[in-house]
Amino acid sequence: MSQGPLDPYAPPVAIERVPPSGERAEDAATRRGRWTAWVLTWVSYATYYLGRKGISVAKAPIMESLGKDVLRNVETAYLAAYMVGQTVNGLLGDRVGARRLVGVGMLVSAGACFAFSASSVGLAFLVAFLVNGFAQSSGWPGNAKAMAEWTTPENRGRVMGVWATCYQVGGIVATWFATFMLSLYGWRASFWGPAVLVALVGVLVLLFLKPGPGAVVAPVAGAGAAAMAEAAAVAETQRAERSRVLRSLTVWSYGASYFGMKLIRYSILFWLPFYLTTALHYSKTGAGYMSISFEVGGVLGTIGMGALSDRYRHLPRSWFAAAWLVLLAVALFLYARLGSTGTVTNFVVMAFVGAMLFGPDSLISGAAAQDAGGKYAAATALGVVNGIGSIGAILQEHVTRGVSERYGWDKLFYVFVALALFSAVCLVPTFRPRKA
Repeated sequence: MSQGPLDPYAPPVAIERVPPSGERAEDAATRRGRWTAWVLTWVSYATYYLGRKGISVAKAPIMESLGKDVLRNVETAYLAAYMVGQTVNGLLGDRVGARRLVGVGMLVSAGACFAFSASSVGLAFLVAFLVNGFAQSSGWPGNAKAMAEWTTPENRGRVMGVWATCYQVGGIVATWFATFMLSLYGWRASFWGPAVLVALVGVLVLLFLKPGPGAVVAPVAGAGAAAMAEAAAVAETQRAERSRVLRSLTVWSYGASYFGMKLIRYSILFWLPFYLTTALHYSKTGAGYMSISFEVGGVLGTIGMGALSDRYRHLPRSWFAAAWLVLLAVALFLYARLGSTGTVTNFVVMAFVGAMLFGPDSLISGAAAQDAGGKYAAATALGVVNGIGSIGAILQEHVTRGVSERYGWDKLFYVFVALALFSAVCLVPTFRPRKA
């Protein structure tokens, strides 16, 4: 198959590196660095969710205490900043590195959550979560860039499938913790309590996260002419690769698909406890704990999807994602019909929804985007895909409020069915065999 200049599967221009003598002696250190990076970035992105799940758990108590309109447009502002930040931080991550991007982002997010907990008026809530949204957007491109440096195309689907459980497990723990703090100390604790943990992990990232073997390392000051020439060649390659990613049909197709997935995901993340409380009449704490079902299913779906995409390498990763998105449409239809029939059924079917959504969500926004970006532009590709997807996340408040208030909650789930099928269709242009 011929490859044009915009072929997303064309390998980036490589700069050969001669292995230094004694590299074998560094294998143990490399293994330690790899596991440190895998574990630390997993914990980091899981912890990011502590800074965003409080608003879904505390939404009903806040509105009861301060008025039903006090949070209006707060989520939209958060997600608008998150969308802009995904692209900006994606480009920034390829310049400043994962450690600084993630560490500083977590500290800023923690500060914004503290500010939210101390607020009582709508404008203050909006400003705090606007800042939080931009800070939170550093998490995925930064941590996934670090993982791209510590994985290879051959093991990336499997490793990222396990690693990407960070945002299901993180969501589960964050929901539980915010609900626990709410039950003990009130809604403000759902924000200041998580902020402490976010700040702590941010400090750990700044101290211990290191660049991986796949990182592009700039020469130290005072390096010789040959090293400086190599650095100039690397910089030129980086610019060319970022330009390729920004013009790639595959990257934009991934982003369009992720638009639909993220609209569904954030609607459920932000509104499921509210729906269970107001429409199905669960208790506030019961709704918080029951909503964990979404991410419980997501853990299984993410691991399974990553393993499949590595096992059957003759098929494109996006093929698996599209197939599961069709199954997601089926799962959402079943939830609309069966979700109100009992707690066990509600939990099981929502877990099925989570498995079918988080599987393709993690694959397209993770391993597939990393493959498309390559060594020199992984964070850029991750930022573009997630930035486009975040447009859908921005619309979730208007779609969820508008459809549920005008037509009822059941009709909202039928809208999600259509969005799942739309996301599957958007991946069709990317159905091409992967390079061996």
